Amino acid sequence: MKINQPVTNVETLLPEGEFIYSSTDLKGVIVEANEAFVRISNFTRDEMIGQSHNMVRHPDMPPEAFADLWRDLKAGRPWRGIVKNRRKDGGFYWVVANVSPVRENGQLIGYQSVRARPTRKKSRRQTAPTSASKPGITPFALNTVGWSKTGRPGFSNCSRCARR
Repeated sequence: MKINQPVTNVETLLPEGEFIYSSTDLKGVIVEANEAFVRISNFTRDEMIGQSHNMVRHPDMPPEAFADLWRDLKAGRPWRGIVKNRRKDGGFYWVVANVSPVRENGQLIGYQSVRARPTRKKSRRQTAPTSASKPGITPFALNTVGWSKTGRPGFSNCSRCARR
């Protein structure tokens, strides 16, 4: 797994109502990135195009989250989850990621992702409270996200993750 460094504790919020869009080839190499992705990630479009999408992977994210994502995508299913991404300057931003396979004439040609700022109200409505064995991030899917005392997304163990 790629470990992107350095990291800081500086959070950047995706503006309300703004959406990040990107598409990749079958190996996860970025082929399209919208202006919102460029702004929030602090990378230039030229730095992003042709690079693996994991260039924005934050080291706090568990490898199991991305194993879950790839398992669903390779099975032809969409994936949805809350993700902490790393900015070029080491800061971070949270997104609700909606990733889906892209087909052309029935043939899988890549993947696309639309990401938005997670909302506390939406996440609470879609999740059931669970207890984590330790603070921090553990394997997850959207239905397992919780909110820390600071009001920021956090993750907890779930039956779906435990089955995998």
